Amino acid sequence: MISVGPRFSGGVVLAIAMSAVASADQTDRARTEALAKRAGERLAALQREADRLAADESSLLNQLRKLEIERQLRAADVKQAEAEVGKAQSDLDATKAQIERLQAADAAEKPEIRTRLVEIYKLGAARYARLLLATPDLRRLGQATRTVAALAKLDRERIAQHQRTVGDLKASQQALERRTGEARKLRDAAEQAQTAAARATQAHNDLIRDIDRRRDLNAQLAGELQAVQQKLQIALRDGPNAAAAADAGLPLKPFRGDLGWPVAGDVRRRFGRADGSTGASGTSSSGIEVNAADSAPVVAVHDGTVAFAGSFSGFGNLVILDHGSQAFSLYGDLLEVSVAKGARVDRGQTVGSAGPLPSGGTGIYFELRVDGRPVDPLQWLKRK
Repeated sequence: MISVGPRFSGGVVLAIAMSAVASADQTDRARTEALAKRAGERLAALQREADRLAADESSLLNQLRKLEIERQLRAADVKQAEAEVGKAQSDLDATKAQIERLQAADAAEKPEIRTRLVEIYKLGAARYARLLLATPDLRRLGQATRTVAALAKLDRERIAQHQRTVGDLKASQQALERRTGEARKLRDAAEQAQTAAARATQAHNDLIRDIDRRRDLNAQLAGELQAVQQKLQIALRDGPNAAAAADAGLPLKPFRGDLGWPVAGDVRRRFGRADGSTGASGTSSSGIEVNAADSAPVVAVHDGTVAFAGSFSGFGNLVILDHGSQAFSLYGDLLEVSVAKGARVDRGQTVGSAGPLPSGGTGIYFELRVDGRPVDPLQWLKRK
């Protein structure tokens, strides 16, 4: 009698085992494909950002050239305004000196002119009769009369001319003072415009340097991500390496600003703001607190491996994910932990649930460490 039972049983076991292996292979391949797709999408986003930065820099460079011309024009305006101020001040000083000389001459001549005018005044209306009586030689009477009249006329003209000259000079002085004041205002305005142009030029230079830095970082991150993407594509092509490629995961740095939120809710406390309390909430300078509904699911913001899962003093129930290259994400004050140490976690996979916060209310404490140092999570998470 032929027994077929054991053979049949062994065949079933083998079939089940092969089916499990195939299922695992399919799972690994699906994960690898998802990682490759995500890497490709992020590379496209980084390329778009690189194009935008290049366009911004080109626009800034055009503006910078215009600003540099503007700065040079304003510098020329300042130079011209300073020359005008100097010329106006020189003319004003010369006019003041001329007025001072005339006033000095006037002060020197006034006694003589005053004496002569007084004598003429004393002659009064009868000056000719007095001159007739005072002149021994009647033939010189006409000459004396003409001489006195001429002297009186000259004195009057000198006085009038002096007064006109002084008046004209004072009017010129006032005009020059106004001109000097206006020139100084123009110079001050030109200096302010020059300063504003210089500041705008410096600001554009700073922006260009910042864009250059961001472009360099963008190129570096794109290079890292492209290298990983190539490995994933090779793994998909070779087949058996899909599991190892999936376990390698994607680097965190290229996803700055593109990470999903660990839990739905509003930020309760921001990075760098400590309130003196203890525990996770008291170390808010290293992370953020996010309000959330009680027992709300908390998910991984990026693919990684569970480096710690359990209770930790000051953080309550804590999960730490290792994303490679000294990058970690921390999920604290959890009500429950849903993963175990050493487990591979995909982005968006639940790692626990929101619990009570030491400062009151419910939510989680979330922290990101890049290159082993805390960073502001809000600069890495997607904007809401």
